[in-house]
Amino acid sequence: MKPTTAARKLEVYLPATPESFREGVVTRDELAALQADPPAWLQELRANGPHPRPVVAARLRVSISGLARGGITEALTTAEIAELQEDAPQWLREERAGFAEVKREEARLAQAKAEQAAAEAGHEAGQQD
Repeated sequence: MKPTTAARKLEVYLPATPESFREGVVTRDELAALQADPPAWLQELRANGPHPRPVVAARLRVSISGLARGGITEALTTAEIAELQEDAPQWLREERAGFAEVKREEARLAQAKAEQAAAEAGHEAGQQD
């Protein structure tokens, strides 16, 4: 697979990876080995960054779009993320509240869908008897 794909699966920021990783091809076995026993460079990137935007968004508990609305368009280090969490600017508080509401609504809809599927399955089972 391409280094871009491998970096996404490893949840690391591609430009921060070693040149040998960026210029090579990663097999599925190599990816599995990196996940199972990460080398020092991978451990360092995961611990301290810079982190790609999906990881930054997850750590801040906002969406990627929310990061953009807050002016965060680049990768951040763990220290920069911690600083944002500590200071919690207004945009971050607003994005967290909106993101939490979206997640609650998604959970509600998933529960309703599961209940509907269970009711339909029960109804079908009753007709087969």
